[in-house]
Amino acid sequence: METWRFLPYQRYSGAENMAIDEAVMHLHREGKVPPTVRFYGWNPATLSIGYFQKGRKEIRLDELERRGLGFVRRMTGGRAVLHDQELTYSVIISEDHPLMPKTVSESYRVISQGLLQGFRRLGLNARLSPPVRTHKDHLSAACFDSPSDYELVIEGKKAAGSAQIRQRGVILQHGSILLDFDEETLFAILEFPSERVRERLKAAFCEKAVAINRLRTQPVTIDEVITAFYEGFQEGMNVKLEQGSLIDEEIELVHSLVRDRYGTEAWNLRR
Repeated sequence: METWRFLPYQRYSGAENMAIDEAVMHLHREGKVPPTVRFYGWNPATLSIGYFQKGRKEIRLDELERRGLGFVRRMTGGRAVLHDQELTYSVIISEDHPLMPKTVSESYRVISQGLLQGFRRLGLNARLSPPVRTHKDHLSAACFDSPSDYELVIEGKKAAGSAQIRQRGVILQHGSILLDFDEETLFAILEFPSERVRERLKAAFCEKAVAINRLRTQPVTIDEVITAFYEGFQEGMNVKLEQGSLIDEEIELVHSLVRDRYGTEAWNLRR
């Protein structure tokens, strides 16, 4: 069984979280760190938007600031996610690794096995949905309103949102495992053509998304979720996770990426 590095749960700012994921990609590409699974949280709660979203057009930036929320643009695609009551994960691995299929869709399926086992360890009857094609005209800017291939589904609702990028031979997949969500805040900070549309799409979102503690009679703690998914990734992907830390070169690159990219308006509001 192959051993991968595990970076244990810590909470960071949005800029730091995105910079760490990218720094690990760079150093893995150079062969200086092994395949890596990372668990993390957000301080403060942060709205992240997909690389192709238009921040000024799709987000109510004044409302975001008024509520004291962070804001960052991801290097991955997808839609907006309010990171708050969740465990966020990332997996960084080379495209040519024997575990990784050649297509994005099939690599989602492989990585999602770890998520699947994590949910099951919490007593939830999760499954992987088959690839789906949805008319985007009926979706909001929120991630959990937008289905993707092999997403995690519980009782017919999306339970984890993930995004993936492949860059110069390395795969980064990261995503959100929701303990709970605040749909009122999320839809207050997204832009809509009218209040009627906002309320309609919020109601639709709640029909499509679900969180762990909305399914259980006994709520779980973040520590319980971390343990379940730590074991779930090992079981689902048939790897051993060994606790490690960022190396000095990764830390230096994180500082540079926060300063020059993820902590700047030029990046976060570039579209």
